[in-house]
Amino acid sequence: MEKYQVLLYYNYVHLEDPEGFAKEHLDFCNELGLKGRILVAEEGMNGTVSGTEEATNKYMEAMHKDPRFADMMFKVDEAEGHTFKKMHVRPRPELVTLRLENDINPKETTGNYLTPKEFYEAMQDEDTVVIDARNDYEYDLGHFRGAIRPDIHTFRELPEWIEENKEQFEDKRILTYCTGGIRCEKFSGWLVEKGFEDVNQLHGGIATYGKDPEVQGELWDGQMYVFDERISVPINRKEHVIVGKDYFDGTPCERYVNCANPDCNKQILCSEENEHKYMRGCTHECRVSPRNMYVKEHGLTEAEIQARLQRIEEEDNVTTAM
Repeated sequence: MEKYQVLLYYNYVHLEDPEGFAKEHLDFCNELGLKGRILVAEEGMNGTVSGTEEATNKYMEAMHKDPRFADMMFKVDEAEGHTFKKMHVRPRPELVTLRLENDINPKETTGNYLTPKEFYEAMQDEDTVVIDARNDYEYDLGHFRGAIRPDIHTFRELPEWIEENKEQFEDKRILTYCTGGIRCEKFSGWLVEKGFEDVNQLHGGIATYGKDPEVQGELWDGQMYVFDERISVPINRKEHVIVGKDYFDGTPCERYVNCANPDCNKQILCSEENEHKYMRGCTHECRVSPRNMYVKEHGLTEAEIQARLQRIEEEDNVTTAM
């Protein structure tokens, strides 16, 4: 069997013509047979692609030959095949969406970089606070032990949340982390701009931390959420602690599904058993929605739907009448 790899990477560098670059780069990726999602902006590029070992190695080699990307760090995972269905290269106003009134240039302002070993040691200092810079559903699947979970669903909500809770972080050494490092570049810079004095970020993100031969992902619990068909990957190579909880019954769970109602599409942690019991609907309204995809996929009759609703009512002591 041919070996496949997944590449995760970014680089903040000025691109004169993002739209033209995107078109040319898409052609290049298609020539190599890659699949994935790449965003380009005037401030640089951010991507995840999958392909054969030969193709991904050629891609990294070609990128490093370009002076603009000569120092770009690639996080490489082995894979059984493609982790994307298509190849997209899209121009965007920002690589990560913060929509700040005064944008942050990470080449000028950002937090101190910490190696995995330095981050591991700093996490254990009692005067340190660790802020997860990702979304709530990413945190719920896995996070660093003791890390703060901001009550946000999208990255652009993070600055406002920090402003509302800044008393937790004043006079503390701040550590922040994200999947591959790109969100922390801007978030840590924003913290510095706001006057926080000791701001630090995990260089290379969780993906690098998990592969570090010394720390081996220690103090990470759960799995890391990834934005491709794998959904999650392991990080801690010393022990595995499940932190995810089933949306319906709170039992340990690391399996994400999308609500079957496309008008909702909420991501929930859910066992296979509960997926069938609740017809993959996160609420009663989603279960009885005429657009419920689970019902269509399984060809459920009205009588079968009512039988399942009756079971939910009996077992969960809730009203399921339509």
